[in-house]
Amino acid sequence: MGIEIDLLANYPKTKRDVQARGAEKTEEDRRIARQFGQEFFDGDRKHGYGGFNYFPRFWQPVIPTFKKYFNLSAQSSVLDVGCAKGFMLHDLAELIPGIQVRGIDISEYAIARAMEDMKPFVQVADARKLPFQDKSFDVVIAINTIHNLDRADCAQALREIERVSRGKSFVTVDAYRNQEEKMLMEAWNLTAKTMMHVDEWKKFFDEAGYTGDYYWFIP
Repeated sequence: MGIEIDLLANYPKTKRDVQARGAEKTEEDRRIARQFGQEFFDGDRKHGYGGFNYFPRFWQPVIPTFKKYFNLSAQSSVLDVGCAKGFMLHDLAELIPGIQVRGIDISEYAIARAMEDMKPFVQVADARKLPFQDKSFDVVIAINTIHNLDRADCAQALREIERVSRGKSFVTVDAYRNQEEKMLMEAWNLTAKTMMHVDEWKKFFDEAGYTGDYYWFIP
């Protein structure tokens, strides 16, 4: 198994009113969010992002970290599992000219509204059955994606990431380290179906045969 490492340390932190969201959120809000359609990306904030738009200040500070850690160059290939509208891929291609990028997302809405320069490189697909040959990519990245699947399907997605990578990958998942963080996670979560203690995740990664690196989303 890989290592626990925060490769998103330079991603801008946003102030979240976790308690308010937990008090207002309903099962209907979760149901709508889990469709990953217009309401999730560009609808009311209670159903998701409340407007999912490109801003360079988010991913551009992170790309140099990826570049250094994974030794990315114009000869590298990267797959983003859960790429949404392709914002991270756009910044990868802009800051590392020549790099080969691909992305998949379950959301037809997001893929249809991907950034214009990324549309040739993204497609609707399922993380449980990636439409690529074994060892197709130097690096596979999945940010806050696989935890949206139930436990068995989450393990399958990890196996797929393992299959299509050439040995390097990075995932982030909803997690907690203590009871207080667990309560915050339960209050914040809209879409995740698999949330675990960090030690449970590490055991889960090992059981699934995932050998890549990982980190946690904790609100």
